[in-house]
Amino acid sequence: MTYCVGMLVNDGLAMIADTRTNAGVDNISSYKKLHVTEVPGDRVIAIATAGNLSVTQMALSMVAKGVQMPGSDTVETLHTAPTMFRAAQLVGHALAQVRHDLLPSLEADSLKLSASMLMGGQVQGGKLRLYLIYAQGNFIECGADTPYLQIGELKYGKPILDRALRPETPMAEAVKLGLISFDSTIRSNIAVGPPFDMIVIPRDGLCGQQRRIEADDPYFRELGRRWSEALAEAHRAMPPPPWLQGRSPVTAVA
Repeated sequence: MTYCVGMLVNDGLAMIADTRTNAGVDNISSYKKLHVTEVPGDRVIAIATAGNLSVTQMALSMVAKGVQMPGSDTVETLHTAPTMFRAAQLVGHALAQVRHDLLPSLEADSLKLSASMLMGGQVQGGKLRLYLIYAQGNFIECGADTPYLQIGELKYGKPILDRALRPETPMAEAVKLGLISFDSTIRSNIAVGPPFDMIVIPRDGLCGQQRRIEADDPYFRELGRRWSEALAEAHRAMPPPPWLQGRSPVTAVA
């Protein structure tokens, strides 16, 4: 499994993806799951993947080679898509086609066919956008009410983003919250682990700043340590349940 998150705030977009892939507890590997197409000044498009690795890799290869959409005579790629919406259509079509082609063989071997992608970025002349693309090829767009999207093992990091991330959150704070959500996830789920790949795309910048965060990254380790301490201090500062105050310990009767 994996964990990927995209956070779309007023300042821009940040996407983070882990690299852990496992086929059982004794077969764990690392694969890059954040893929970037960038033409500075024209477009920057980042795709994070989760689910069946063969499905997502084949779909990305198909998009790189070129996709001919139904009713069109033109082969299109992420370098030629005129809008982010069209780019999402291309990726969704490729993902659905690969899933359809592989379905009989994978089901015959009882293999999971689940796959999903986050795609975010900006094409010159358009807005900065973030989409969640499902295995069936359909997709949803991130909005201001919930300024983030997740795929994979999302349940451990979701409460942090729900409580603290807002459209007006500064980019540095958004990245901090995203990394805290990863720290919480890797503490609770062995299927998610470093290194993590991250891209930060300023709004209307048409370029991305990429970084790989290793397990021994000083900032990430310090962030996790201080977050644990802050949680411990917060729960100690809260009042005890009022119905337990002033009660004597229960004595066992022989």
